[in-house]
Amino acid sequence: MIVFKNVTKNYGGNTGLNRASVHINKGDFVFLVGPSGAGKTTFIRLILKEIEPDSGSISVAGKDITNLSRREIPELRQKIGMVFQDFRLIEKKTVYENVAFAMEVLHRSKKEIRERVPYVLDLVDIADKADRYPHELSAGEQQRVGIARAIVNRPRVLIADEPTGNLDPVTAMEIMALLEKINVRGTTILMVTHAKDIVDQMHKRVVAIEHGQIVRDEEGKYGFETVNPYYFSGEEVDPYVF
Repeated sequence: MIVFKNVTKNYGGNTGLNRASVHINKGDFVFLVGPSGAGKTTFIRLILKEIEPDSGSISVAGKDITNLSRREIPELRQKIGMVFQDFRLIEKKTVYENVAFAMEVLHRSKKEIRERVPYVLDLVDIADKADRYPHELSAGEQQRVGIARAIVNRPRVLIADEPTGNLDPVTAMEIMALLEKINVRGTTILMVTHAKDIVDQMHKRVVAIEHGQIVRDEEGKYGFETVNPYYFSGEEVDPYVF
């Protein structure tokens, strides 16, 4: 789903990434960790085609994006959903309108919007707040809206940039359970985080960057002691239908 092959990106005399190679498969849930300035933001910006690599190659969803033309970038970004630490909701729009707006900018039909938005709001357990404005919501509820907006157009990849950074520990784990629920339904998730406790508890793949280099790529050491309620025993889950 996301493949970096010997990718290098420098900023003048500073290294963003140094010959980084990573292969993230379809359906993976991967934590991207490392100290500030390690190269995490560079990694994300390269996926979104906000910056160009100096060398190496990058592919997303089976397409080589290394030499993607400017006019092809919007199509790439339609395959990627983004969730942010600071939510970035439109304050003058309701919950429903915030999520619908993500479909409107892609010129989805009114019928599709009417059908899709309530479904996604229900999925993230925020349907009862559809007519509320962001300032009327808790931080956790705002993040649920942000996630709904990110997935409403059925992206192949969801990039979550410190999505629990502004949340208390209990709410943070509720958001992680929601992200896992989305992942189980077929979406590849790449989450940037400094939250060691969350990484340890989730027991997922961890890609660590330091000084622009991939220094570790392995499964986390700790997992849940109880069964995650969002794993459906024996249920066939169709990718991208959430």
